[in-house]
Amino acid sequence: MAKKEVKKIVLAYSGGLDTSIILKWLKNEYGCEVVTFSADLGQGDELEPVREKAFKTGADKVYIDDLREEFVRDFVYPMFRANAIYEGSYLLGTSIARPLIAKRQMEIAKIEGCDAVSHGATGKGNDQVRFELAYYHFNPAITVVAPWREWKLNSRQALINYAKRNDIPIPITKKRPWSSDRNLLHISFEGGILEDTWLEPPENMFVLTKAPEKAPNKPQYVEIEFEKGNAVAVDGVRMTPAQLLAHLNTIGGEHGIGRVDLLENRSVGMKSRGVYETPGGTILREAHMAVEQITMDREVMHLRDSLIPRYAEMIYNGYWFSPEREMMQCLIDDSQKTVNGVARLKLYKGHVRTVGRKSESDSLFNLDFATFEKDQVYNQADAEGFIKLNSLRLRIRSLMMANKNK
Repeated sequence: MAKKEVKKIVLAYSGGLDTSIILKWLKNEYGCEVVTFSADLGQGDELEPVREKAFKTGADKVYIDDLREEFVRDFVYPMFRANAIYEGSYLLGTSIARPLIAKRQMEIAKIEGCDAVSHGATGKGNDQVRFELAYYHFNPAITVVAPWREWKLNSRQALINYAKRNDIPIPITKKRPWSSDRNLLHISFEGGILEDTWLEPPENMFVLTKAPEKAPNKPQYVEIEFEKGNAVAVDGVRMTPAQLLAHLNTIGGEHGIGRVDLLENRSVGMKSRGVYETPGGTILREAHMAVEQITMDREVMHLRDSLIPRYAEMIYNGYWFSPEREMMQCLIDDSQKTVNGVARLKLYKGHVRTVGRKSESDSLFNLDFATFEKDQVYNQADAEGFIKLNSLRLRIRSLMMANKNK
C-alpha cells in the first residue's frame, strides 16, 4: 500500500523499544516533522528519561502531560460506577487508558497543525482498535500511520537490529523477557515467557504487589466513603480521585491484593495471556458493590448488573466514545444517585472482603422488616399468597404434563 503524504505527525510515545524505533522510522520513511506525546497516567519514574530520549531519537517537539486526575475522575470512576469487569477477571486497566491518550493526542494534533497521528500498537492486538476508533471520533478525516501494519520489521530481533543501526538504546534485557504497561489503575504484563500458558509468572515480575504468602500476617481494615457512586475518602480522609486510587494501590499492594492471570479473548479474534496487578482497583470495586448492597433498589441493581458484560466489552473493544456507551453511562449514573455511604473492608494475604457497610441518608435496609426477631410490620402469613401466585405457572405446567402421561 502506497504511503500517504503527510506533513506533520503526532506520535503516542512511551520511550520503550517499539515507539523509539517508530519515531526514527517515521523520520526516515515519511521525512516529516514528528511531535511526540507521552501521557503521565501514573507510571512513576518511567517518564523521567522520555523527553531527552525523544529529542535524541529525532523528535521535533515533545509533549509530556500529567493526566492522572482526568484519568481517574473522567475514565476510571465512570467505569467503576458500572462495576465493569471483562471475562470475570480483568478490570480493564489498559483498555480504559487508551481513549484518554487518544483524546489528548488529537488535541495536540490540532494545536500543532498535524495532519496525521501514529501509535505503537501491533496489528495483532486490541490497542490499534482502541486508539483508532477514538482518533476517528475526534477527526473523521485524520490520517493514521500504524507502522506495525506497514513495515517489514516482523520480529523482535528485526527491531533490535534496526535499533542498533540507528543508535537507539535497547531497554529490554533477558532479565525481563516480557512487555509491560503501567498506569494508576494497574500494570499489565504480556508476551515473552508468558506465552507459555502453563508457566507460572515469576515472582520478580510483579511490581505493585507483594506475594500474598509474604504479606503481613495481621489483617488491615479500611473504610471507604462514597458519594453518588464515587469514592471520596479513605479512613475519613478526603482525597482527589488520583490520590485516592494511588493510596489504595499502596495499601492493597502491601497485602498482595489484585493479581490476575487471564487467558483473554482479544477483540481481533485470538486469545492472549495477560497478567495484571490491580490492587487499588480491586479494593475499590469491592467497596463500591458493598455500598450498593445497602443503597440500591433490587430491580435497578439487577438491570444494571445485566449490562456489565456489554459495558465491559465496549470498553475492551475500544468503543468508549460510542453513542451506545454514552447512553448506557447515563443509565448507570442515574442508578448511582443514592449510592452514598461507607464500606468497611478487611485486607489479608491477597484477599479483600467486605465486613461492614452503612449509609446515613440512603440505606434501604430496614431492620423492622428484615429482623428474624418478633416484629409488628410484616405478617408472615402474607407470604402464602405470594408463593401461590408465583407458583401458578409451575403448577399449570405440572398438571399439563400429568394429563399427557395418562
